[in-house]
Amino acid sequence: MNTTPQKYALGLDFGTLSVRASLVSLENGSEIGAAVSQYSHGVIERSLPDSKINLKTDSALQHPLDYLNSLREVVPKVMNETGVEKERVIGIGVDFTSCTMMPTSADGTPSCCNEKFKNDPNAWVKLWKHHAAQPEADTINSIGTAREEKFIEIYGGKYSSEWFFSKLLETVNDSPDLYDAADTFLEAGDWIVWQLTGKDVRSISAAGFKSMVVYPEGDGNWTYPSSDFFKALNPRIENVVKEKLTDSFSPLGSKAGELTKQMASDLGLAEGTPVAVANIDAHVAVPACKVSSPGKLVMIMGTSTCHLLVANQRHMVEGMCGVVEDGVLPGFWGYEAGQSGVGDSFAWFVENALPEIDDAECEGDSFGYLSRKASELKVGQSGLLALDWWNGNRSVLMDSDLSGLIVGLSMTTQPHEIFRALVESTAFGTRRIIEAFTSQGVAIDEIIACGGLAKKNPFLMQVYADVTGRPIKIASSEQTCALGSAMYGALAAGHFGSIEEAANKMAHLDADAFTPIQKNHEIYETLYQEYLKLHDFFGRHQESPMKFLKNLRRKMSHN
Repeated sequence: MNTTPQKYALGLDFGTLSVRASLVSLENGSEIGAAVSQYSHGVIERSLPDSKINLKTDSALQHPLDYLNSLREVVPKVMNETGVEKERVIGIGVDFTSCTMMPTSADGTPSCCNEKFKNDPNAWVKLWKHHAAQPEADTINSIGTAREEKFIEIYGGKYSSEWFFSKLLETVNDSPDLYDAADTFLEAGDWIVWQLTGKDVRSISAAGFKSMVVYPEGDGNWTYPSSDFFKALNPRIENVVKEKLTDSFSPLGSKAGELTKQMASDLGLAEGTPVAVANIDAHVAVPACKVSSPGKLVMIMGTSTCHLLVANQRHMVEGMCGVVEDGVLPGFWGYEAGQSGVGDSFAWFVENALPEIDDAECEGDSFGYLSRKASELKVGQSGLLALDWWNGNRSVLMDSDLSGLIVGLSMTTQPHEIFRALVESTAFGTRRIIEAFTSQGVAIDEIIACGGLAKKNPFLMQVYADVTGRPIKIASSEQTCALGSAMYGALAAGHFGSIEEAANKMAHLDADAFTPIQKNHEIYETLYQEYLKLHDFFGRHQESPMKFLKNLRRKMSHN
């Protein structure tokens, strides 16, 4: 009889609107307890809290103290409800949305908590979907391309407004005094680890995928672009790396530090508990989907979708969000791509464009109702075709000034037909990403999906299988990010020798997969070709009507 006390790891999953604390068994990966806390300020999009300071169009800010307040709520709740002794929690893992950037003082105090800067939008956390820095991204791409900077190629030909230096350049352009006063700029995930351990330790994953840190073949050193490049962007940031950043990074799965006495007391955990280096929220889901080798594409499906895979070699792929050695799984080149609006676009439609439905008919579930009605349509029966750019395009065009489009609307169009077109558009977008990778020699032999959308909406996943022509497996855990973080927490504590060992022990896939229906796939082949025509016409031309309208909106909002 085995009398060894059960051991657990704690996964802290910081999402767009909330943080989830998940206590996970190291025996089989089962979640024995969890709690979620919504950020009290949510996403700040129109004006700063307790202020009349209006924000620029496409802003998405957050209050950093929301993260700590929610953390101090969820962890004690999980520990109290499960009754697990704190000494049995041997490791803590943290994941966070990225790039979510913030300026702080030398002791980690956020700039927005400084009375002098509380009314400056640039002092607040800039969430991943803060797209107000698109003009700065355009500048970075123009200068970076002209100088043939290596990072341009590493980011698939374009640097995104969602990434680190677009947001930092916006800060120095709009608020030079704030920039000068801040001691450092960092990812929110790294900041949380700092709060837990008292140590400012930066993750190589976020640095590589978001912050222009590249690993040139041949010299073996992680490097930023030169000071000359930064000077060309703005003379004030010529020495930004030396003055505001760090050139020291820690690998995934390593221990960033140990839980401080104060945080241990606040959270109801043991002082000295190992804390893993921070990870990107989508990235931690890869081992939680039982992936530890090349050829498997993981789709993390939520408000947005991230597409992640690993390979033995580095390839340059149009529109990828980066390729980083050891950036997703140790020992491999990690690739990321994504769609910045998936669940968000469905929610937008339900909240803003869906007429009231008899509750007896929809049973209080608008998504379920629309899915049932949409599934009754034959492929092509709606007569609609859409582009999935309601929150801009991340891959492969990397342009947040692009916007949504539906073609074929008429006076007889029904809500469920529009919903189906939106679902299909996100599936077409995923297929475009798959083809960008496979066309450059990156193998994709298997697709695994995870997240709430994948687990709860079979109609959606069948459409994806039909559009891509590939079977799609589903991760068993509904909380793969929290599970993945717990796995990395256990690895940092030395419980496992590798993340592959942790995945084999703790990750599981559903027995059934979604298989393409051949007759549907054949019709989608023709629709996809039409999608590509719209994709290239509206997305690749600088004179696209979408860009004109976005620039006009930006101009009128400032007048």
